[in-house]
Amino acid sequence: MARSRIVSAEFYARDTVKVAPALLGKYLVRVIGRERLIGQIVEVEAYGGKDDPASHAFRGPTPRNAPMYRDPGHAYVYFTYGNHYCLNITTQKPGTPGAILIRAIQPLAGIRSMRRFRPNVPDTELTNGPGKLTKALSVDKSLNEQDMTIRGPLFVTEPPAAQTNYEIWCSTRIGIREGLDQRWRFYLKDNPYVSKRRGLLETKFR
Repeated sequence: MARSRIVSAEFYARDTVKVAPALLGKYLVRVIGRERLIGQIVEVEAYGGKDDPASHAFRGPTPRNAPMYRDPGHAYVYFTYGNHYCLNITTQKPGTPGAILIRAIQPLAGIRSMRRFRPNVPDTELTNGPGKLTKALSVDKSLNEQDMTIRGPLFVTEPPAAQTNYEIWCSTRIGIREGLDQRWRFYLKDNPYVSKRRGLLETKFR
């Protein structure tokens, strides 16, 4: 797959809720040795700071959430529910916390390796959830604070060509107990790799 332009730090250094839907359609790239595992981002969630009770940064800085306060465009990886990692990308300017959880990607390249990392599941189940995609891409805490605005083991690029043939929808976020008034989950409507959840209040974003 042709090399594409990496998404810059300036892109992430903005309001988190504006960055989140703008990430949809871009390519998440994981480099392992000489191989590239690539997926199109199809579902994300935005998390803020003291104004967002669902955010890790709601009560202020801690050793765990420290990446959210540092430079934009870096990986924030944490272990959750005792069994999987979640990948976030930091946003806002340094000192202002924000991060976007990558909830789902559509596999494009390196699919054989993704199947090896997540064996015995259908292809549509490889990466349709935050814990699933980190396993499929072999993302763990070693990538925490990785600069994703440079070519390295993990970064995001623009797609080879602009795509306008999809709708972006939004809903409340998944798996939270507070902050349920915010529709900060964004996804590509009808994409088969979006995580399947019913009972959410969903509306068209644009």
